[in-house]
Amino acid sequence: MLKKNDIVEVEVVDLTHEGQGVAKLDGFVFFVDNALPGEKISMRVLKLKKQVGFGKVEEWLSFSPDRNQDLDLTYLRTGIADLGHLSYSAQLEFKKQQVENSLRKIAGISDVAVGDTLGMKNPLAYRNKAAVPVRRVNGQLETGFFRKNSHDLVPIEDFYIQHKEIDALILATRDLLRKLDLKPYDEQEQTGLIRNIVVRRGHYSGQLMLILVTTRPKIFRIETLIERLTSQFPNLVSVIQNINDQHTNAIFGHEFRLLHGTETLVDTMLGNEFEISAPSFYQVNTEMAEQLYQTAIDFADLSADDIVIDAYSGIGTIGLSFAKQVKHVYGVEVVEKAVLDSQKNAARNGITNATYVCDSAESAMKNWVKEGIRPTIIVVDPPRKGLTESFIRTSASVQPDKVVYISCNVATMARDVKLYEELGYKLTKVQPVDLFPNTHHVECVALLVKA
Repeated sequence: MLKKNDIVEVEVVDLTHEGQGVAKLDGFVFFVDNALPGEKISMRVLKLKKQVGFGKVEEWLSFSPDRNQDLDLTYLRTGIADLGHLSYSAQLEFKKQQVENSLRKIAGISDVAVGDTLGMKNPLAYRNKAAVPVRRVNGQLETGFFRKNSHDLVPIEDFYIQHKEIDALILATRDLLRKLDLKPYDEQEQTGLIRNIVVRRGHYSGQLMLILVTTRPKIFRIETLIERLTSQFPNLVSVIQNINDQHTNAIFGHEFRLLHGTETLVDTMLGNEFEISAPSFYQVNTEMAEQLYQTAIDFADLSADDIVIDAYSGIGTIGLSFAKQVKHVYGVEVVEKAVLDSQKNAARNGITNATYVCDSAESAMKNWVKEGIRPTIIVVDPPRKGLTESFIRTSASVQPDKVVYISCNVATMARDVKLYEELGYKLTKVQPVDLFPNTHHVECVALLVKA
């Protein structure tokens, strides 16, 4: 009978969608970090539930040919790069399989060809945004990342998948916070000042934005901090304070204050310029986001008569990349600041045929239908929870020719596709795109055509 701390030999037979190895023994399915299919391991039993167990590799008895042996295990322990131990070509294949599996198991679709995952030439140092916690470790202020499933900070200097200049700004800020004796946040005691450092960087512009998340308004010697950082980083165009005094896991509180420079940084996406503010959503991998949106444009096969609804429009990145090729774009977004940004971004790029409203996607859709607006194409880019049933039913009822679905969670996409198919739309093609190399996340674009 298996029990905790037993050490057993097993073969890893599969990977979960989150990148954990799967092994089977004595009626249990075990999940094991840092174990790949085909590997034989000596495994310590960490935990047993009814028919599920969790294990830890004590020793590798054989390695997978797809193993990346060079990975610093810190990136696995913190979840920064939870697929980093798998070779990049195998990661791309794994992501394609995730899409195929979800469509088959959840939507019952196996007759639609899923394209090979579009990947990066260099799948490292790609992130244009970082949010790192600031805590005290061994008596010293540190920046890093929490160990998986905990709030223990692991100090990290090279974040592996973040742009190197972002790492450099985080370290320079950390060193100055130490020098100026600014206190890191203590979650247990609810004391200290500096909770998080958030950095954004324009992929093409190189402009940097630094956001200091603090527990209270006053920051001692902030002028010195700004002066030193801006002289070291001349492209630091914006320093912002965010005040978060809540006992919560959310990074930002409601209040933002401009301390230096401009409220936004500027960057380019598919030839349009965008102003990006501290809280606004902007894809963290610009190079692959351009491929994602270009795939959506290609799938939509736009014409000058098309009327496009861009649901979940954010700061307008998708809709504005469509606008010059169609009659009109109507965008809806629930975050008011993002709607203002999208209106500004339309004006900035001389785009006059785009209308943005602040509302829920379902409600805006119903209002547009009442006003007699009949979209030929609906583009959706929902959060991880996918679309609501009422949005799907409303969007299908207006009978667009095509629905282009951009997804960051293939399981909820497969669920939504199933309902669209029941309502008379046919899934015709799917293209996975790797926006998050070395992690288990997969994005994809799917095209549904009115049957």
